[in-house]
Amino acid sequence: MTETTPADTPRTAADPGAAELLHALAESLGGQVAYYALPSRLCRFANVVYAKINGFTVASIVGKTPEEVFGADQWAKVALHAERCASGARVKYLHERRADDGSARMFSVTLTPHFSADGVPDGVLSVTHECTASWAAERAVRESEERTRKFAEATEEAIMFHSDGVVLDCNDAMARLTGFPLDEVVGRNMFDFIAPAWRPIAQDYTSHGSEYLYEVHILHRDGHEIPVEVIGKTMPQTGADYRVVVVRDISARKHMQAREAFLALHDALTELLNRSALLDQLALALAQARTAQTPRQRQVALLYLNLDHFKTINDSLGHGAGDQILCTVAQRLRHCVAERGFIARPGADEFVVVLPSADRTAAASLADALFRCLAEPIEVAGTSVVQSVSIGISLFPDDEHTAPGLLRQAEAALRQAKDSGRGHHQFSTPGVADDAMASLQLQRELHAAIAENQFVLHYQPVVHVADGALAGFEALVRWQHPTRGLLAPSEFIAFAETHGFISHVGRWVMREACRQLKAWHDAGLPRVPVAVNLSAFEFRQRDVASEIAAVLAETGLPPQLLEVELTETVLMQQSEQVLQTLQSIKALGVGIAIDDFGTGYSSLSYLKRYPLDKLKIDRSFVMDTPGDSDDVAIVTAIVELGRSLKLRTVAEGVEQPQQLALLGQLRCDLAQGYGIARPMDALQMRTWLTERHQR
Repeated sequence: MTETTPADTPRTAADPGAAELLHALAESLGGQVAYYALPSRLCRFANVVYAKINGFTVASIVGKTPEEVFGADQWAKVALHAERCASGARVKYLHERRADDGSARMFSVTLTPHFSADGVPDGVLSVTHECTASWAAERAVRESEERTRKFAEATEEAIMFHSDGVVLDCNDAMARLTGFPLDEVVGRNMFDFIAPAWRPIAQDYTSHGSEYLYEVHILHRDGHEIPVEVIGKTMPQTGADYRVVVVRDISARKHMQAREAFLALHDALTELLNRSALLDQLALALAQARTAQTPRQRQVALLYLNLDHFKTINDSLGHGAGDQILCTVAQRLRHCVAERGFIARPGADEFVVVLPSADRTAAASLADALFRCLAEPIEVAGTSVVQSVSIGISLFPDDEHTAPGLLRQAEAALRQAKDSGRGHHQFSTPGVADDAMASLQLQRELHAAIAENQFVLHYQPVVHVADGALAGFEALVRWQHPTRGLLAPSEFIAFAETHGFISHVGRWVMREACRQLKAWHDAGLPRVPVAVNLSAFEFRQRDVASEIAAVLAETGLPPQLLEVELTETVLMQQSEQVLQTLQSIKALGVGIAIDDFGTGYSSLSYLKRYPLDKLKIDRSFVMDTPGDSDDVAIVTAIVELGRSLKLRTVAEGVEQPQQLALLGQLRCDLAQGYGIARPMDALQMRTWLTERHQR
């Protein structure tokens, strides 16, 4: 730091007797005093302190130049100041020197020119005072202020200093938070920026000098409120304390908390009530109905909606399109129901409407309105989609008295509506929920059957029509139920298909049939193939070709001794996946037969497209032959069709010798049925084979 001022008016030299007085004054000043003559720049005088700090005595320093006194390095730092003083200017500057211990020492130096009688500078008076302590204190303050300033600028949190509520200073973040420029924040009472409802809390906090974290709302310049988190600290200083306040905008956190609270009760996609909130609101509606005054008010209707064939939309247009349809349905339900009731989405493609003070007629009327409302086409993914719904309706108190029970009754009625053709509504009827419970019980029992291996295989022989020779077996699964005895496939296979159990059952049947046939072959019994049924569900759910290959490798059964039987339902898909799977099965050497042929409704073009080996004529066409001429014509046509396509034909359900004779005349290849042999378990079949082999 350097300060330059005009020199004093030149003065004449004092009389010689004043020299001793000047020496005495220089020593008593307490600072470092020296005088250098010009232009020689030789030291003419120095007090003891000046001489000592520079490593000289009062006598030895006289006659030395500044370079000799300070050393070349130090002189280079101050030479410019000395030259300016020699030009007639009074100069003040700060000069740093290192002590012997390496610490920094700071000195304040004043250079004053001394003029001759004719006004020409002929000397320089140097007065030096050490100011290390004050300099260090000032630097610490400056550094602290700089750190504070940088910190305040760097943080996104608003920082404000106030005394008795009057804002002394703040950072830009505080200005952004309030919407006012800095110069309109500083000097104002900070409580002006707090929303009126929250001011008493903030004033009480400040008056008590509290230092815990609390929440208030800031009033923005445009009038909207901003939730903030605040903490204040008292900063003591001489004269009066002041407070520093740190303010954090928690709008995002509050929004997230509100969203979390909302989603705890609502479906995220449609923002309708979720299942949990539905049960709570329904229970409240039932409680209000119980205490209502009029008969109408004591009734509640619940409509359970399900979108028909919604999976097809997801599969064809994608889940994004499916979500768009769900949102559109939710909007239409809101519009149609309005204030009459409330709506929920308990899950997937299902919706629930609860209609308080509604009897059977009102519920049916709303259902009809919903059909009309939802029947309007929905434009999605560049396609116009018409979405039909099925509705199940339950009534309080007629059907149930509890919220879960009323919901369960409506679900059961919905299943009836879907089973009876979809696209209409069905009221709950006595016993319908019992059917649902029976379904649930059957699910549990099937799960146990799979886990405990309760299934057994029965085998029905297939013979050559021409000579009655054994041609193979069909493996038929049975369920050895622990309480109901032996159950036929008709009692559980369809249920297993629609409830996700068929793959487990199918895998077991495939493995067990191959294992048993290999065991019979190893025992010397006839080496004929076994046929295993595969449902359309299994065919779509599993990589059946790979599983068949694995089972054959595991059991050691030759591929040519295994056949798989498929219904026409599988082939109706006419997809590349079906073709590739059938080709893979055929490549293994496994035979492929079409079961129940003639009962499907597809084009017969698949007979040419797919690699098939056999057509099995459904028993419904065989059982009334030869008496029914229409059935005879159908069987004849199928046999001829098979022959023209080089496919072997198998007649099912043969029970009478006349039927077998007719099949012989028609040159049908194979036959099976009770008239030939009933299905038998493994032990019975082994006995039957042994006896037949011994004939």
